Amino acid sequence: MSDQSSESAPVIKKVHKGHGGHHGGAWKVAYADFVTAMMALFIVLWVLGQSPEVIESVAGYFKDPVGFSTKSKVLIEGKANPVPGMNTREEEEKRHEEEKAELEKVGEKLNKELRTDTQLIGLADQVKIELVDEGLRIELTDSEKDVFFEVGTTAMKNNARILIQKIGAEISKIPNKIIVEGHTDSRQYNNIGTGYSNFELSSERALSAKRALVSGGLQERRIDEVRGYADTRLRSQNDPLSFINRRISITVKFHK
Repeated sequence: MSDQSSESAPVIKKVHKGHGGHHGGAWKVAYADFVTAMMALFIVLWVLGQSPEVIESVAGYFKDPVGFSTKSKVLIEGKANPVPGMNTREEEEKRHEEEKAELEKVGEKLNKELRTDTQLIGLADQVKIELVDEGLRIELTDSEKDVFFEVGTTAMKNNARILIQKIGAEISKIPNKIIVEGHTDSRQYNNIGTGYSNFELSSERALSAKRALVSGGLQERRIDEVRGYADTRLRSQNDPLSFINRRISITVKFHK
């Protein structure tokens, strides 16, 4: 009897339907970590490409997020800009325009002083002062009647020295860096096999002009570059031997 009842007893099987178990949402966590890491990477790359002011501001946020939030409120109210460099381009353009105006005034004053100096009567007509991309350029050009250097030499004439010293005294009053350039015409220098050329001649004339600026009062540390261009930047392409190609350029550089 017991054997029959045991054989006829039903067998119950419990089937567990899978739904991912406790690992079903793991991929979501991994994906979220991946997205967070990518976002952090992009933020780091963006910060590295910003100005020092922006980098400092971002660092300030992570050091003091509460304080930064207070500053953000000030920004929203339009009272201040807590992120240095946010308007850097506009500010730089404004500063550049202001500096251009200042250099224009320097040029006008220098031009007036050169033309009223009795020692420089006539020679001042050979000085051209203008604003260029690098800054305020003061260009001294030879004329048919008067030259700044003896032909083919680096020997500066006395009146030219007085003129350049006068320029040095005037531009010493502003902090800008200075570039001095020498230019020649295309008349070939007779080097007699020494290799000395118009490049050496123009460079040494520029150095002579630099020394005259310094003796006029310009601090030597203000000299940023001394360049010798020979005849590679002619004023008169149609007449490469013209006297107007022989010149000294003194440029008062913009700060940026």
